[in-house]
Amino acid sequence: MKCAFVTGATGLLGNNTVHALVRRNIKVKALVRSIDKARKQFADMPVEYIQGDLQEVEKFSTELHGCDALLHTAAYFRDSYKGGKHWAALYNTNVVATEQLLAAAYAAGIRKAVHVSSIAVLQGAQGQLIDESMSRPEQGADDYYRSKILSEQVVQQFLQRHPDMTITMVLPGWMFGPGDIGPTSSGQFLLDFVQRKLPGVLPGTFSVVDARDVAEHLLAALERGRSGERYLAAGVHMDMGSIFQVLARVSGVAAPQRQVPLAILRMIAALYEVQHRLTGKPVLISSSTIKLMAGERERTHFSHEKSARELGCQFRPVEQTLADTLDWYRANDYLASAGHPVPAID
Repeated sequence: MKCAFVTGATGLLGNNTVHALVRRNIKVKALVRSIDKARKQFADMPVEYIQGDLQEVEKFSTELHGCDALLHTAAYFRDSYKGGKHWAALYNTNVVATEQLLAAAYAAGIRKAVHVSSIAVLQGAQGQLIDESMSRPEQGADDYYRSKILSEQVVQQFLQRHPDMTITMVLPGWMFGPGDIGPTSSGQFLLDFVQRKLPGVLPGTFSVVDARDVAEHLLAALERGRSGERYLAAGVHMDMGSIFQVLARVSGVAAPQRQVPLAILRMIAALYEVQHRLTGKPVLISSSTIKLMAGERERTHFSHEKSARELGCQFRPVEQTLADTLDWYRANDYLASAGHPVPAID
């Protein structure tokens, strides 16, 4: 592979994927919405910026020519949990644009691609070890989960029409990592922890993964993955209390101890939703987020047997991930500018 096209290149996963490609001396065409943000993200790295929007694939489709592979990391996600209805944006970006992007890539001569899916497309019982075969039904899924289910269907339908195309799917968990310029929800969570804005221990479980490890999964899937197959890159099952303990060790900030009941969270979310309807401001925590947290609790145990066997992928310790992420925020003045510098940890 000499040249790769990366969507969502300034995002947490996208930028770490770009870094992984550049380390391998692979030319990168990076689809970005903001050139200024891309320059801030990549500085003097040898990356070609392609300014464009996924909902307007036809405007950048010619830039796919000359590329050997497509890594589709972009998705609409965060705003869908900030109050209000977002189905049109979710469907147009995660489903329609994926279909159009694959068609444009194929027309440009690309025959290898990786589609970034999500653990959202899988479902198991509480405490069950979940693998790639355990698909979540579309019925009953929230809007974001449903959009990711439909985007995978688009991939499979495309493969049926184009059997000479190789497309693999990688399913990340809750990603943390350096370069989270946004910040994403995970990055904001770390900043809120350090600034002591979190009220207590939330009653949820999560699968925590380093975005750098997910990026390595993408490249391994591109090289060794089987077409049409899913590969989990979900990371480590943890409850919020365990995440707080690790964060306390790497940041030097004491973790909250108070348990926050779901009933209280539902009341807080309901108040935020009312405020959103009156002011239009995004909510800090939405009813859909609380519903998701309750429904997915103890359903975040994922098996990486297939990924390890077929891709040879591994995960670094969560403590290293969180420490490196906080170091990146410290180095880029996110913490000092907020008035809460984090002490360096030896």
